Amino acid sequence: MSEAQFVLLVIAVVAAFLIGSIPFGYLIGRTFYRTDIRAQGSGNIGAMNALRTLGKAGGAAVLLLDAFKGFVPTFLAAAYFQSSVAAAIVAGAAVLGHCFSPWLRWRGGKGVATSFGAIFAISWPSGLVAVGGWIAGALLTQYSSVGSMLGSVLAAIALWFFTGSVASTVYGAFAAAFIIYTHRENLARLRAGSEGPIRLFKR
Repeated sequence: MSEAQFVLLVIAVVAAFLIGSIPFGYLIGRTFYRTDIRAQGSGNIGAMNALRTLGKAGGAAVLLLDAFKGFVPTFLAAAYFQSSVAAAIVAGAAVLGHCFSPWLRWRGGKGVATSFGAIFAISWPSGLVAVGGWIAGALLTQYSSVGSMLGSVLAAIALWFFTGSVASTVYGAFAAAFIIYTHRENLARLRAGSEGPIRLFKR
């Protein structure tokens, strides 16, 4: 990699972090629902708390926008640099931006939708595995947190299977470990039997 490309990669990483840091859950809640999502439900700015707090339309909007925060920078980095290493670094920066947003005093979401979006940009079949893992985990247990962690772990395996790229697989392993870490409070509630269930298909 030339010096000029290295500088561009640094710029791409910073840009990915800043894009990832845009708190769409907070912005949509404030702008369209006149509510601070951080003061409702779990207090998280992610899609699941948006669904519970803002309803289906708000939740869907937050989900898609958070996913695009991961997809767009990673897709552009992969296309421009033609490097799985660059794409993996940019993907990681977007997820970290979402979880440690400077606009919310270095707090944010749990990184699931943003990471899944990045995975789709790296390998769309792996993205489908991630989403399928989330759906399976959530359906079988009624806990979104279980689906999020299961989908992330399966995505790491899928990235190796579909891409054979060490860099992409390292990103998948990092994302899975990091998302399990961001769900540490959920894990404590699961052990205590106090985790709030979800119902994907309400009667």
